[in-house]
Amino acid sequence: MHVAPVGGTAVQDHVALAEIELCGDLIIAASAAHEDRLSMESIDEVLKVAETRERAEPHN
Repeated sequence: MHVAPVGGTAVQDHVALAEIELCGDLIIAASAAHEDRLSMESIDEVLKVAETRERAEPHN
């Protein structure tokens, strides 16, 4: 069995960390939901889809 060395060798993947945070936000929202499932609108709100689209759209 190979064991990774202990110390400052950890590499942070910022994209993976952001995805993990978003998953956590969805889990929290789902556990607080009063329905069996989150609606698509609720999911979009948790993931801040509208804000992301606004930033991605070019402004003339």
